[in-house]
Amino acid sequence: MDPISDLLTRIRNSNVRQKDRVDVPMSKLKMEVVRVLKDEGFIANFKSLYNGTNKRGTIRVFLKYSPTKESVIRGIKRVSKPGLRVYRSHTDIPRVRGGFAVTILSTSQGVMTDRQAKEKKVGGEILCQVW
Repeated sequence: MDPISDLLTRIRNSNVRQKDRVDVPMSKLKMEVVRVLKDEGFIANFKSLYNGTNKRGTIRVFLKYSPTKESVIRGIKRVSKPGLRVYRSHTDIPRVRGGFAVTILSTSQGVMTDRQAKEKKVGGEILCQVW
């Protein structure tokens, strides 16, 4: 299974059930995607957990809700999949939902948002879109 799709699905399902947090298996790419989600204000916080039995560790993602218990993440969609990778240059990065959505890219300079990629003029693989 695709690890990024697994991360996004766990976040989406926990959001629908209005859970406070969700645990996902750790990887460097997942940590960077979660970091971008926190920087953009879609999640409250995250931390990495290590215990003696699990060498790999887990990432605990704390979800964010409005005061009226509405989820901050309205939608989250995987774009580039293992069967069909989607790469774009900085001039061809799509603008989603009139600029209200955030596109997360994996570039040669790290994982970043579409806005940061356009500023640095780097393209890459479009991982997901969050709104």
